[in-house]
Amino acid sequence: MIDECLVAEFRIEGDDCPLAQATEQVDIAIDASAPQLRGDGNVLLHFSAPPNDHLSTVLDDDPNIRYLHVTRGEKAYTYRCLSKHPCVVHRLVNVGFLVESMRYHDGGATMSGAVVGYDVLRGVMETAGQTVGIQLQRVYPLRSEGDDQRSRAWGLTRAQAESLRVAHEMGYFEIPKAVTATEVAEELGISKTAFLERLRRGQSSLCSSVFG
Repeated sequence: MIDECLVAEFRIEGDDCPLAQATEQVDIAIDASAPQLRGDGNVLLHFSAPPNDHLSTVLDDDPNIRYLHVTRGEKAYTYRCLSKHPCVVHRLVNVGFLVESMRYHDGGATMSGAVVGYDVLRGVMETAGQTVGIQLQRVYPLRSEGDDQRSRAWGLTRAQAESLRVAHEMGYFEIPKAVTATEVAEELGISKTAFLERLRRGQSSLCSSVFG
């Protein structure tokens, strides 16, 4: 059994897949499930976005999109369709990258997923390095279910627990601080404001759990 399971995060720029191109025309974020490449070369896409009929029109007008179906909800629209244009993410999938989430915005995409074993990680990174537009953001060990249970016991969300862990590992809580809030935020791939917000909420949850 292989124990090393890692989480890798990538940023894709310049991808010409339909979802990336749609976000160049519409200022919106699209959250997508892993695209499924069929044997006939078409790609099954399942994604959601905030309600926006302009996005629906842009996708419907794209010649690479077929059989677009939109389920309209108050908080989000859910889309299903076929795409005739494979995305570059399939190059990483073919060498062992297990996509867990993808977000398209401003013509690019951010994706995260699991890599089982360092040999697979090496192959994924080599493929990413050979593919124009793909940049590795960070790699970190996949936390166990026990870690999640402990976080929940202290009233922490997964994002808060990760922010506190990374800050601790980087020496943010040392006196004097070994790193700045900006450096921790960059490591997490979020803004400084978002990091400090997670930090405050996480510390508040810990204090509530300890002191009641």
